[in-house]
Amino acid sequence: MVSREHKRGGLHEKLQILRSITNSHAVNKASVIVDASKYIQELKKKVMRLNQEIDFAQNNIEKTPLPMVSVENLGRGFLINVFSAKSFPGLLVSILEAFEELGLNLLEARASCTNTFRLKAVGGENQIESVDVGVVEQAVLQAIKNCSGTGEEE
Repeated sequence: MVSREHKRGGLHEKLQILRSITNSHAVNKASVIVDASKYIQELKKKVMRLNQEIDFAQNNIEKTPLPMVSVENLGRGFLINVFSAKSFPGLLVSILEAFEELGLNLLEARASCTNTFRLKAVGGENQIESVDVGVVEQAVLQAIKNCSGTGEEE
C-alpha cells in the first residue's frame, strides 16, 4: 500500500514539474502530457528555424567577406559589433584608434582574432561633442579598410 501511494506521489510531483516547465495550466494528467507534447514540437520548430538562420548567416559570410559593422545608440554611448571573415594584423588597434579620434571612451570590449575577427565594444561619448551612429559606423568601416589594405601589402 505504501509503495503505491509513494509511486502516485512521485508521479504527481513529476507531472507538476512537467507542468511548470511547459507553462501548462492543465489539471489532469492527459492534458499535461498533451501540452508537453505541443511544447516539444514548438521547441523543435525553433531549433530548425535557428539552424536555418545559422546556415544562412554562414553562407552569407562565405559569399561576402565584407566586414559587418553594427552600431546602436545607448544614450550616452554606443554598442559596436564588428565581424569580419578575415582577421588582419593591427585590425583591433586600427579600430581602437578610430574610437579615439571620435572621442569615444572605451568602456568595455570583447575581441576575438583567431581565424575571424569579432569585436563587441561599448564606447562612451566624450563630453566635448556629440557623435552620430552613422559617423561611428563609417569610422569603423574606414579603419577596417585602411587596415585590410595595409594587411594585403605585407
